[in-house]
Amino acid sequence: MRRSIVVMSVLVLVAISFASTARGQQVTGAIFTTVADGSEVNFNIYGDKNDVYLDGGPGPGAPQGAAGLPDGTYVFMVTDPPGKTLLSTDNAACRRFTVAAGIITGVVAAGGCEHKTGNDIDHGATTVRLMPFDDTPNNGGEYKVWVTSVDSYLCKANLNTVDCGAGKHGFVPRYSKTDNFKVRVSAVREIDTRFFDSNGNAIDGLGIIWTDTNGASNSKHSYYNESLVVIHEAHVEAPENGTHYITIADQPGCTVGSVYLNGNLLPSTGGQTVAVKVLPSYKNITLRVDVSCN
Repeated sequence: MRRSIVVMSVLVLVAISFASTARGQQVTGAIFTTVADGSEVNFNIYGDKNDVYLDGGPGPGAPQGAAGLPDGTYVFMVTDPPGKTLLSTDNAACRRFTVAAGIITGVVAAGGCEHKTGNDIDHGATTVRLMPFDDTPNNGGEYKVWVTSVDSYLCKANLNTVDCGAGKHGFVPRYSKTDNFKVRVSAVREIDTRFFDSNGNAIDGLGIIWTDTNGASNSKHSYYNESLVVIHEAHVEAPENGTHYITIADQPGCTVGSVYLNGNLLPSTGGQTVAVKVLPSYKNITLRVDVSCN
């Protein structure tokens, strides 16, 4: 009887361990696109696909101590904004990179197909070029980059494939970070969140969580850069059609009070998740979430 109990306990522990692995891992921190030296690009619009690099860690406007990606090995892909069409053309093994101390430290050797890298001028991180990837079918020239840990990648048993067909091309949205970018377009579509103190002054360095239409998320922070037309806002670039969610929580420097969506006062006060609808007819538009901080 005791032996049966021991065997059953072992089986339960194995099952729990397997289920935990199968569920994957939530990814904290943030990713963002950049150029080779880590500097920002106006409205996240790039002149050429070869100019687009991936960076990780505290994103634009984030406090220096903001948490980056957890240490480990990651894989990325490029898709159209809804995530339906995989645009990356090389095997997943070629698209891996490593993170330590919250920043990208390099790519994983893969027999010569690993991606070109650059050096971030801000905090010594490595940047990773996203090419090769196909042109987007999106008429607005919009793309989405995804990042997940290799442990959460559904195709990790065979990294020498481009797309194993599981999940979103091997990615599980809730275990992924995403960011949108554009190549050679003029129209700007964005969701901007601003924070104001009791005197109506804008506050920089405050964070939101953006959750896209697939259920993947990323962190954004409010900041000011006049040359990039980022005016005290946490900026989401090129949101795809559908409903996006902006999550606002109490944080140092802001106890959330009233919240407005496109100038309309929302019924609830305090920390909340705001649903922002992006319609196909929106070709050149800024959708705003404004937060009053007590």
